[in-house]
Amino acid sequence: MRNYILRDENAVYYECGFSCDNEIFLKLSDEAFFITDPRYTIAAKESIKNAEVIEANDLFKAAREILRKKRAKRLFYNPKEWPLEDFRKISEKISTYFYPKSNFSQKKRIIKTQKEIELIKKAVHIGAEAFDEFARFLQQSGEGKNEKELFFEISAILSKKGEYDLSFTPIVAIGENAAKPHATATKKSLKIGDLILVDAGVKYRRYCSDRTRTAVFGDHITFKKEQRFKDRKIQKIYDIVLKAQEAAIKAVKPGVKAYEVDKKAREVIEEAGYGKYFVHSTGHGVGLDIHELPVISFKDKETILKENMVFTIEPGIYLEGEFGVRIEDMVVVTEKGCEIL
Repeated sequence: MRNYILRDENAVYYECGFSCDNEIFLKLSDEAFFITDPRYTIAAKESIKNAEVIEANDLFKAAREILRKKRAKRLFYNPKEWPLEDFRKISEKISTYFYPKSNFSQKKRIIKTQKEIELIKKAVHIGAEAFDEFARFLQQSGEGKNEKELFFEISAILSKKGEYDLSFTPIVAIGENAAKPHATATKKSLKIGDLILVDAGVKYRRYCSDRTRTAVFGDHITFKKEQRFKDRKIQKIYDIVLKAQEAAIKAVKPGVKAYEVDKKAREVIEEAGYGKYFVHSTGHGVGLDIHELPVISFKDKETILKENMVFTIEPGIYLEGEFGVRIEDMVVVTEKGCEIL
């Protein structure tokens, strides 16, 4: 693919090492152009080495002028990046044919470089340390705190008071609220013996981490995978989910289709009689975006796993009005299997 146009910040950053909230990136054969407004010109010129920085008040007009000058006949674009009005502005009064190709940047980034894997490992390490610190906070001060207060606390712990950006809005869910896979924080308070689900991540040099743990709140709370609940039903469900995650992780290796990994997790849960309560895919790619390719789903019959793909393994069971359990780790595909990050 020699000619393409990008607007998504992470897609642009991947190409040239810089991005902002008002930009157009053009790749035309061996030339590249980063178009932005005067607010970002200096920073762009300091950071970008492989593209010409073009300052413009009208980015669409500047891009059209470059396309005319370079006589670009065909240009690939991701239609998901372009609102209809913006696409009209970039494509009007120009002979260049805009060829839609969804997610081409995400497909380009699906296999991570060794440098990217190291950055992701660092993000995962920072996130794991934050989980441990949050567990210590819960042990000392968590009793009686509501989900909104706990959400505020883990956000502060993850970011180290602003040193790091968060990968996404954290989830802190207690008891029956954990039955909502993407629960929002409420005023439900934490009590001894409660189930608590935490899903959170942090960015390191723009690369994301993502982790979920389900734990029992008590005097010695940890977010290790070994959990012992007094409630037999919760323990049963927790053990099923953990077994499903282990089965999926064991299935990961080069040459395996993505849906087969999902199938291994789903089979464990279905055989236990809870298949209809596993309501999402088994995993998703992680990198500059928190949700990237590949998607570890029964819907994807085409994607074949390759070495250095990075994604989550996160089966779950959600019982409305009772509780939910999800266990999530990130893995990288290795030569003969995978490494849990």
